[in-house]
Amino acid sequence: MRTLKFLLHKEFKQIFRNKALLPMLFVVPIMQLLILPLAADYEVKNINITVVDYDHSTYSQKLISKIIASGYFKLANYATGFNVAFDDIENDRADFILEIPQGFERNLIREDEQQLYIAVNAINGVKANLGGTYLNRIIADYNADVRVEWIQMPRFNLFPTIETVSTNWFNPTMNYRFYMVPGILALLVTMIGAYMCALNIVKEKEVGTIEQINVTPIKKYQFILGKLIPFWLIGVVVFSIGLFGIGWLVYGIVPIGNLFLLYAYLSVYLIAVLGLGLLISTYAETQQQAMSIAFFFMMIFILMSGLFTPIDSMPKWACVMTRFSPITYFIEVMRMIVLKGSEFSDVKIHFLIMIGFAISLNGWAIYNYKKTS
Repeated sequence: MRTLKFLLHKEFKQIFRNKALLPMLFVVPIMQLLILPLAADYEVKNINITVVDYDHSTYSQKLISKIIASGYFKLANYATGFNVAFDDIENDRADFILEIPQGFERNLIREDEQQLYIAVNAINGVKANLGGTYLNRIIADYNADVRVEWIQMPRFNLFPTIETVSTNWFNPTMNYRFYMVPGILALLVTMIGAYMCALNIVKEKEVGTIEQINVTPIKKYQFILGKLIPFWLIGVVVFSIGLFGIGWLVYGIVPIGNLFLLYAYLSVYLIAVLGLGLLISTYAETQQQAMSIAFFFMMIFILMSGLFTPIDSMPKWACVMTRFSPITYFIEVMRMIVLKGSEFSDVKIHFLIMIGFAISLNGWAIYNYKKTS
């Protein structure tokens, strides 16, 4: 213990003497957590639509007003013809074209039906898909409003109807940031652990102090613990600032689950992630090599963690690969405990898997660290 105490004293001195490292550890994650949830929003709004209205009737004007009043669409142009509207799509001034044919109101009243033409700029598949769904839904609501206006309802409904009432659990306001902030916080803690810990031992190699440590009677596990514990404490502090200082005060996310359970899982997770960083540092000889290897793994972890895209929508082989990413489990546990209030029985499998990651990665790092002069 006395040897470990001296090692920790040395590590903390090195960390706090580095004036460039402290902002990277504390200021950068906080700024990222403030900015990223505002940008990482999959709710599509401000869709530009060009309208070609050949009818110029009361009904066509009501339809256009209903589309613009929805809040999802912006009227980019009120074109005189389809060719003019198509130029808007080609020049990225419009995402949709709505063409209302001549006689729209007359045919709707006399024949009880009328077709509309919608052209979609499908370069951005997500925007095209969601925007098309929004537009079709608005038109369907408009159609229902017209039918209600025409039909004189009897005193008693002659046809049975089923009324559906939906209740939103865990995120009643459907606020997308409630879903993203816990995942982004998990990602930032991972980056601090993997990057900073990977660079730590490599810096000792570049400076030359690793040779002095190797000739001392310090055991390998003591050296690894001396490198791991400081960044473990820093990870807990950064997580606490992000969860309470940003998540709670800025975004209004109040954890409804057991905080002790959340911090227990965080403790195990940080050991696993720091073990990955230490393992990378035992193979890399320079900080550039360590950053390149860490970046390689982090890109895979980020894109296949379920943070931005659902894991269920990935191919089967990709779903299998996500199970080998520690951050996948941490993001799941974060959302389960913070938003759903899950208990230990719900996350016990995640605990066992993360303990397996922690043991295997740190054991590999200790085994691979060559204590030679």
